[in-house]
Amino acid sequence: MAKEALARVRSWFPEREFFMRSQGQVRFIRISSRLQMTVAGGIAAAVLLWLVVMAATLLSTFTASRDRTALLEREAAVASAESRVAKYRGGLEGVADDLNRRQDFIEKAIEGTIGELPKDLPQGTVSDSSGEAQKTVRKISMELPEAKRLAEVEARQLAFIERLTRFADARSAQAETAIRRVGLNPAILRASSREGQGGPLIRLFTDSDATVDPRFARLGASLERMAALEKGLRRIPNTLPASLEYISSGFGYRSDPFTGGPAFHAGLDFRGPVGAPIYAAAAGTVSFVGQRQGYGNVVEVSHGNGLMTRYAHMSRTEARFGQKVEAGSEIGKIGNTGRSTGPHLHFEVRINDRPVNPRPFLEANRHVQEIRAGSAAHRIGE
Repeated sequence: MAKEALARVRSWFPEREFFMRSQGQVRFIRISSRLQMTVAGGIAAAVLLWLVVMAATLLSTFTASRDRTALLEREAAVASAESRVAKYRGGLEGVADDLNRRQDFIEKAIEGTIGELPKDLPQGTVSDSSGEAQKTVRKISMELPEAKRLAEVEARQLAFIERLTRFADARSAQAETAIRRVGLNPAILRASSREGQGGPLIRLFTDSDATVDPRFARLGASLERMAALEKGLRRIPNTLPASLEYISSGFGYRSDPFTGGPAFHAGLDFRGPVGAPIYAAAAGTVSFVGQRQGYGNVVEVSHGNGLMTRYAHMSRTEARFGQKVEAGSEIGKIGNTGRSTGPHLHFEVRINDRPVNPRPFLEANRHVQEIRAGSAAHRIGE
């Protein structure tokens, strides 16, 4: 059988003769069946080796990917189940320690953002459940001693929530005071902050029966109120529109500088050199850039709720229509365009296109800036 197989293979590679001509002579070259079989076998072995190496590489890559995926799945399972089960089996003390450390983290993270909560926060704005919480801790200690630490963590959490609520209420009260000082209604500013809102309803709840602990609901309402009022406060003109020498003309009655007769002046005039920068008095949207009769080159900024500021007699405007600006954003340069006797800024505050005295807004500047500084440090998600 072996001889027959060998003979069959040799028949595939019959002995071959080749001739080649060199320098007028013909030479014959004979390639035996054995040599052909040896060369073919070598080529086949090389191809087979390459196939084996490629297969091993692919298998190794697949195995490594599968092992990595399995490892990640095991880590997730341990994090979500096994480690917590071990903690609970080891006793509630370990669980309580973890919860205490997490509460430490929460308090430090929040206070690191808003600063340390004041010690003298108003007490009347939200209930103080610390006394009742201590009674609960004592009762649980007697009836379920192993759960005492958990009850203490809960009491600590509720006390922090109530302190945070009182803090938000105090911030809101400060903002309301500043808003009223310039003759505006805080309720209107709050209502306007709700305009242009929407989206799918995604309910929040704190308890397993899909209800919200009233203390947490109260915190949410206080934070929302604080954010709305401080957002409205940032849109009230209370930043000096330029670094100027002095007010050269006030709001109201005056003698017209050209005719000498009685006239009404709708804003404040600030004397300053040509080319000095002019700044937006509050955050808003540029609603007009161009020329108005008597005003020369003008920029107007809308602050919402019918509130608008006008900057006139500019030598150059540096704002564009529709641009969003913040308090202190440069919007132009002082000039002498329009009906003007010399370089100055004419600054107006208008409510529903009715001019009002800008002085109360600017005089409230220091108080508002203090609230702004606190707001920047204490902003908890607008």
